[in-house]
Amino acid sequence: MRGGQRMRFGLTPKKQWRIDMTEQLDLLHKITTRVAKVGVVGMGYVGLPFALEAAQAGFQVVGIERDQRRVDQLNRGENYIDDIRDEDLHAVVRAGKFTVQADFEKAEDLDVIVIAVPTPLTRHLTPDLQYIVEVTKSLSGHLRPGQLISLESTTYPGTTEEVMLPLLEKRGLKAEKDFFLAHSPERVDPGNKRWKTKNTTKVVGGVGPNSLEVAKLFYEQIVEGVVPVTSAKAAELVKVFENTFRAVNIALVNEMALLCDRMGLNVWEVLDAAFTKPFGIMPFYPGPGVGGHCIPLDPHYLEWKAREYNFFTHFITLAGEVNRKMPEFVREKAYRLLNRVGKAPSRSKILLLGLAYKGDISDWRESPALEVARLLMQDKVEVHYHDPYIPDARAAGLDLHSEPLTEDLLRRMDLVIITTAHKVIDYGFVVAHARWVLDTRNATKDLNGDNVIVL
Repeated sequence: MRGGQRMRFGLTPKKQWRIDMTEQLDLLHKITTRVAKVGVVGMGYVGLPFALEAAQAGFQVVGIERDQRRVDQLNRGENYIDDIRDEDLHAVVRAGKFTVQADFEKAEDLDVIVIAVPTPLTRHLTPDLQYIVEVTKSLSGHLRPGQLISLESTTYPGTTEEVMLPLLEKRGLKAEKDFFLAHSPERVDPGNKRWKTKNTTKVVGGVGPNSLEVAKLFYEQIVEGVVPVTSAKAAELVKVFENTFRAVNIALVNEMALLCDRMGLNVWEVLDAAFTKPFGIMPFYPGPGVGGHCIPLDPHYLEWKAREYNFFTHFITLAGEVNRKMPEFVREKAYRLLNRVGKAPSRSKILLLGLAYKGDISDWRESPALEVARLLMQDKVEVHYHDPYIPDARAAGLDLHSEPLTEDLLRRMDLVIITTAHKVIDYGFVVAHARWVLDTRNATKDLNGDNVIVL
């Protein structure tokens, strides 16, 4: 039986292997036959879509989420993630393929455990791994031979091996022999209608060849393409490089916007013309800053880790400085416009159109619109906002609620700032009734309005 399994999975005995392959072969068999029980820790923008895909692929999935409200919602089949169709979630819950719990009870019954928890930064822009450490410690008490642990949270290169591995091995079990440990960074783009969890290529790296083989096989059951790399550390670096690439290029066009403002040029016109070149260039656009849980944070993980090697990431540091200055530039440009019409900021009313960090989603994490609002409020500006996806801003730290976008509201405002380009907003209506509009997203590109100023 064991020999037959070795042939089935393309495994051949090697003299240098000093371990019993039973656990690995058993887990490989469970994965290919879809009888492996899968746990997903963290039911957010990464974990919940992946849990749904795993359940739809035929696995029995258990979500682990410490927020009891989310646990109750999901067990009732109620969705709170924009990228998931309600009917898909209902179907796997009704079929009994997906349940959610608030603790790690019976985690030893799970064969594969995927970790997708937040990795924020401290206020000093250093990594905060408290959630990864907390989850790993909890799992270590339930770890048994024959399990695969895969970290999907974005983090600095070395986290899986340097932080998680010692904690998991503390009770005596050994990676590559008793259990398997890998890193496969998430590649979620909230609101993207084309690229979802299933059709976005997955990068996978293990702490050793056995872990890589098991993790690669597991992800191949769920996503359409899997790219193996030689180590967990390499997989971690892949992710932070991807987001650093975006952060640096966004900073470049943001800096171009600052220069065009000085030169009296329209940055959008310049960029649109530049992007007509069919080679050697890639479209990136400016805005009021960068948001979400990736681009504003992840490059600083790499920046911090590089110092360990006495290496200084100059591009990353400069990009962060430029991008963090953009909300202040929006405030400055708004005040210049108000000054033109003789209005002091402290006697002005400003409406922000959009609090989400990008269009057509409800995700406000690290949104530059929030920072613009805070800066304005510090100067005693009377701030209002409209966002059809975020009816209440208290969870985001602002004591405000979304107001209906009416002609009366627009006429009462001294200035409207378009901070998020939601497609559902009628910008023609906005331009027609607002006194002045500061467009930081080029949402009014196709409109003729003498009352519109672009970033």
